[in-house]
Amino acid sequence: MILLKKMFLLRLAVSVILLMHSVPGIFNNGINEFGKFYLSEIGFSDLGVPVAWALKISHIVCAFCMLLNKYVQQASVLIILILIAGIIMVHFKEGWYVVGSGRNGMEFNFLLIFVLLTIMFPDGIKANSH
Repeated sequence: MILLKKMFLLRLAVSVILLMHSVPGIFNNGINEFGKFYLSEIGFSDLGVPVAWALKISHIVCAFCMLLNKYVQQASVLIILILIAGIIMVHFKEGWYVVGSGRNGMEFNFLLIFVLLTIMFPDGIKANSH
């Protein structure tokens, strides 16, 4: 009898991270502020707030996909693309470290990308044999 399905704990952890990175912003105006004071300022103009909401809603939807083990591949790809965009737009210029020797760096995004790849390919990636 299997108590926990393959990758459940990683999917649960990613879901918690995605929810905690999005739900509080709904209630503390963080999503609107991110859209207005960051995204709008870097070139999204009037689309800053709608883009911020789209990002955070996608986090919530993807979190439930992970929890329910549905559309995990698609959700993982979407989150990886968002994380890469975050590295390019926000974290790269801050360096590697999130805390300690730096602030707001890319190490957390890097780790999440590889956790998501592990979820997507739990048995590894096999080469085609001819």
